[in-house]
Amino acid sequence: MRRVILAIASTAVVLVLLLSFKSHTSVSALVPAAVAPNPNPTPSASMPAGGSSASSSPASPTATAASGGTSASTPAAGKTVTGDAVETIYGPVQVRVTVANGKVTAAEAIEYPDGTPRDYQINSYAIPMLQQETVGVSSPNIDAVSGATYTSQGYIGSLQSALDKAGL
Repeated sequence: MRRVILAIASTAVVLVLLLSFKSHTSVSALVPAAVAPNPNPTPSASMPAGGSSASSSPASPTATAASGGTSASTPAAGKTVTGDAVETIYGPVQVRVTVANGKVTAAEAIEYPDGTPRDYQINSYAIPMLQQETVGVSSPNIDAVSGATYTSQGYIGSLQSALDKAGL
């Protein structure tokens, strides 16, 4: 009887230790350079809607979006709108889209969870996939990314808000 109790107790201790173990991985090994942490989660006039680092002219849709959230520009360039930030259990997700001729021509996640190495790992593949799904649509009916359910739900919610502001 004593051996059975000792075996059960030692199994329970080993199980607790095993479940509480957390590996520490390097963030730089998990995050590709293209999806590095977003150092400035708020919209910026120096960051165009396409996500490149080229500078914006004062008349660009991005420059006006940074000051008010919704902007209108020339018909050829379209209209750039920033959706509301949608809170998820891991942090807020916010989307900026450019709309022309009733379709999304560019999409950018300007805010997303980035507080842990796991957030970086998930968002390094989820955010580009969601942005790619968004271009060319006129509704928030896009596929969620498997393994990034909360980020996908936040992205779709913010996309809905942006499309509502754009009048789609």
